Amino acid sequence: MNIGNPPRPYFLDVDTGSDLTWLQCDAPCISCNKVPHPLYRPTKSKLVPCVDQLCASLHCGLTGRHKCDSPHQQCDYEIRYADQGSSIGVLVNDSFAMRLANSSVVRPSLAFGCGYDQHVGSSSEVAPTDGVLGLGSGSISLLSQLSQHGITKNVVGHCLSLRGGGFLFFGDDLVPYSRATWTPMARSAFRNYYSPGSASLYFGGRSLGVRPMEVVFDSGSSFTYFAAQPYQALVTALKSELSKTLKEVSDPSLPLCWKGKKPFKSVLDVKKEFKSLVLSFANGKKALMEIPPENYLIVTKYGNACLGILNGSEVGLKDLNILGDVTMQDQMVIYDNERGQIGWIRAPCDRIPKFGSSALL
Repeated sequence: MNIGNPPRPYFLDVDTGSDLTWLQCDAPCISCNKVPHPLYRPTKSKLVPCVDQLCASLHCGLTGRHKCDSPHQQCDYEIRYADQGSSIGVLVNDSFAMRLANSSVVRPSLAFGCGYDQHVGSSSEVAPTDGVLGLGSGSISLLSQLSQHGITKNVVGHCLSLRGGGFLFFGDDLVPYSRATWTPMARSAFRNYYSPGSASLYFGGRSLGVRPMEVVFDSGSSFTYFAAQPYQALVTALKSELSKTLKEVSDPSLPLCWKGKKPFKSVLDVKKEFKSLVLSFANGKKALMEIPPENYLIVTKYGNACLGILNGSEVGLKDLNILGDVTMQDQMVIYDNERGQIGWIRAPCDRIPKFGSSALL
């Protein structure tokens, strides 16, 4: 995204599992990763005061409390993520240059975090991104702010291609309302996550016999995570169905992997050996999401096929079941906060469909 005046480019991690957008920031920086672009530099005039309504909603979303000692105090924040990463910083306002689908450019002034103390990933390697693009449903999220400014509808969608790349859009012009599968958004017990509610789990057409699991969609997670019970049921079913040509093998990339007679080059080499997984959502008049093998397997650099669904209970996610990027590939996923629904449809994500006036990134 292009931020500031003059606009400068930044790479952001697209995260539907959190609300706050933030950049690593020279305020000055106490702890920043090496990032692809020069650190964002704020000015005093850009600081959002603590008494601002957006500061109140940010604080209430993070801690449930909001207190200002003086009207001139700045809006500080501290945000922690499920993977133990964190950012401490201050809320600022600056312009975002965005091209609408009708080719006009808008430059709204939006609030985001200037993060001057980060603990994310490895500090020695260059991080792939300069910060996080928060697309949750809270009023501090960039999506909510664009909607409040009247620039787009409160709708966001992403389409991640199996071949790499993809597209992201704000607004509802690209949404195939009549063709997508829809389910009402459930109020997740887990923060402002987008949740289609509880799902029953099927593998190869048979129920795995686990109680319905609460599912959330989180583009900030690369992998999909199931709680211990559905995870074990899936692993047992997978192993019982495997052909004799596949042998379980140890691979440093992921916990459960198989090798074939010769190394696999891509998931397409191995998909016919595995069956589809299906989530059936009670909320959406039997809304089904099919997860074919290419949406739960990952081929590693060693040529092995590994399960891209991990045991979330082992990493402290308790009963939270997260659908991450591996499962969302070649599906257009739409978060429609206007109508309170989540939709998905299989799509070739390396091609942008025809559109009207959404903001397209």
